Formats: sequence, structure tokens, C-alpha cells
Amino acid sequence: MDAVEATSDAVDRLVTNDPRASDDLVSRQSTLARDIFGNPFRPAPLDPAWQTSTVLSLAEGIYADRAFDRLPILADALEESGCDNTDLLNHCRSEGPHARGCWAVDLLLGKE
Repeated sequence: MDAVEATSDAVDRLVTNDPRASDDLVSRQSTLARDIFGNPFRPAPLDPAWQTSTVLSLAEGIYADRAFDRLPILADALEESGCDNTDLLNHCRSEGPHARGCWAVDLLLGKE
């Protein structure tokens, strides 16, 4: 049995045995999906004016170091660059969880 099958079996047992654990698992997966993909019904626009050297440097550092505690600083730098997109700013200021692949950082760095 490979790691994927073992993980799948463990999740199945968890979900089957405790409905609260199932709800918690679904909630965590949903939160992580929103961090990575953002709102699919309202994708955030990107104004190139927001991509100042400070914003890009912060975003690159957050991505490289997985330093998601710096996201609120990135939000401040975005505001200083003229960003008024509440979805982007609120996401950067949210407690997360955040992960590499975070839609906000990827948007700023041009990653897909």
C-alpha cells in the first residue's frame, strides 16, 4: 500500500467513525482550497501599479521562506502602492491558514 492509499484509508476511517471529525476535515480542506484558489466566482484583478519593488520583494520572500506571518506587511505595502482591492487586502490580513500556492502571493508573482 502506498502513502496515498494509506492516507485515504486513514481519512475514510476518521470520517466514518466520528461525524464531527468529518465536518472538521471538510472545513479545513475548504479553508485551504480558498487560500490556494481564491474565490473562483470573483477572481482578483491585478493592477501592475501594485507590483512595486517593495511588494514584489515581500511576496518573493513570503513565497521562498513560507513566511506567511509577513502577509499583513504585504497588505500594508499593497495599500501604499494604491491597491484598494478588499479581497486581496483582507486575505493578506487574515489568519489563514496560508500555504505555498496562496492565490494572493501567486497573483503578485505571476505564478499560475
